[in-house]
Amino acid sequence: MMLIEAATSALMLIDAQSRLLPAMDDGAMRLERCRALLEGARQLAIPIVASEQYPEGLGPTVPALAALLPPGQIFAKRRFAAGTDPAIAAALQGLGRPQFVLCGMEAHVCVLQTALDLHRLRLRPIVVADAVAARRPESLTLALDRLRANGVEVVSTEMVLFEWLGEAGTADFKALLPLIK
Repeated sequence: MMLIEAATSALMLIDAQSRLLPAMDDGAMRLERCRALLEGARQLAIPIVASEQYPEGLGPTVPALAALLPPGQIFAKRRFAAGTDPAIAAALQGLGRPQFVLCGMEAHVCVLQTALDLHRLRLRPIVVADAVAARRPESLTLALDRLRANGVEVVSTEMVLFEWLGEAGTADFKALLPLIK
């Protein structure tokens, strides 16, 4: 596999919603990792797309993350595999990026199904293990194991940020350093 490149990747925040978050195992840490990825993507002008699973029932994106999303890039959905929703599929295709860094909830449902579907379409989904959440630790473990077994890369937040940066000593590096420390 190759490095995650800022010029060829996009970030997808999947279903980080207010009514889901309290039920997530280690939700506060996972939320913080999602925030770091969003801040990094914004600093480096990496496109961001977000989904909300049935927002009428599960609520909107967590406010701390919603504030970091570009206008018009939050898509409501009912399908678990986000890329099978026509509006989301069109948004993703419109980016013209082959790499999709995925974070959000729930690891074993919407994140897993979205990643497997993107992989099926011959795109490159990259799941950020410490920025995806599930209600139970075993669900997260099973999801990450299944993703790896199906050829989907699993990485950490720091790996993504350092690969997006590519080098130290730049203005972008200095801006993102607080997210890494």
